[in-house]
Amino acid sequence: MAHNLYINPQGPQGKASVMYYGKRPWHGLGTELKNPATAREAIEAAQLDYNVELQPVYLRNNKVINKVMSTVRADTEQSLGIVSDRYSIVQNVDAFGFFDTVVGDGQAIYEVAGALGKGERIWILAKLPKDIIVTREDIVEKYLVLMNSHDGTSALKLYFTPIRCVCSNTLTASLKDSWDGISIRHMGNIRNKVDEARRLLGISIDYYAQFERIAKQLVDVKLNVEKAESYFNNLLFQDKKNEDISTQMINKRDRLLYLFENGKGNNLPGVKHSAWAALNSVTEHIDHEKVVRGITNDPSRKLADIWFGNGARIKQRAYNQILELCNIKV
Repeated sequence: MAHNLYINPQGPQGKASVMYYGKRPWHGLGTELKNPATAREAIEAAQLDYNVELQPVYLRNNKVINKVMSTVRADTEQSLGIVSDRYSIVQNVDAFGFFDTVVGDGQAIYEVAGALGKGERIWILAKLPKDIIVTREDIVEKYLVLMNSHDGTSALKLYFTPIRCVCSNTLTASLKDSWDGISIRHMGNIRNKVDEARRLLGISIDYYAQFERIAKQLVDVKLNVEKAESYFNNLLFQDKKNEDISTQMINKRDRLLYLFENGKGNNLPGVKHSAWAALNSVTEHIDHEKVVRGITNDPSRKLADIWFGNGARIKQRAYNQILELCNIKV
C-alpha cells in the first residue's frame, strides 16, 4: 500500500520515520515501543530528532534571492520548502516539548509519531486519561494530535480528537471559541506564542467535559427513520434545487440511512435510532468509506483529510446541524 512516510536512508535499517505503541499502524512500518513513550522517546524512536535551518536561495549566477529562504534538514541537507525571510522555525524537539506541557507530565500516552515527505511535516498523537462513557457499551477515547510543518504550508496546530472505540470514528466537534484546536503561525516571537497557546489550552481543557455532556444529550434524543432522512437530506442537499440533486447524491443519502440502522455501534443498547447514531453514520462514512479524489492509495493523506481537510469540514457541518435539530446549546 502506498504511503507518504519519510524513510531516511541514513537511519537504522532504512526504517520509516514513525514510532507507534499498541496497534500496528496501517502502513506496517516504523519502530514499535513496548511501553508508553515520553515525548523525548517518541522523537528519538520516530527519527524526528533532527534540526531544520534557514539557508539563502541563489539564482544560477549565485545571486541571492531577496526576501525568501529555504528550510533545510541539517542531517540530510535536503530542502524542505521555500519560505519568507520572516519565517520562524519551530524545531521538532520544541514542538513536542510544547505538547508535553499541554498534556501534563505522565498523564498522556504517546501512541503514534512520524514524518511525511522528506520530513517537512511531522505529527504526534497522544491519548489522554479518563475515557468518555456515552453509554455503558459506547466509549469515546480522548486524543490530542499535534502537526507541524517545515515547508511553510501550515502553522503549528494542536487539535482535540475524540475517537469512538467501537468503530474508530474520528469525531469533529468545535464547541465554542475554536476550542477544537490552536494554531501558531511561524512568524515573530514563536516562544511567546507557544506560551500563549499553553495558557489558552489550559483554560479550554474542559473541552472534553463539554463534549461528554453533548454526546450524552445526543444519545438521549431518539429519531425515527423519517427524521434521520430529513437530517441527511439537509446535510447533503442544502441550498440545492431538485434538478441539481444527482443520483450519486441520493445514493450517498441512502448509504447514510443504511449506516444509521446498521453502522458499527449504532445497534448498541441506548444508541439505536438516536441523534448520536445519526451523527456517527456521517463520521463512519467519511472515515471508512469516502474516497478522496487523487489520494486513494495514500492512507497518510487520507488521514490528513479526515483530521484537517474536506472530510473534517463535512463532519463539523453534520455536528452543527444535529445540534440545531436537537436544540442543544454549546
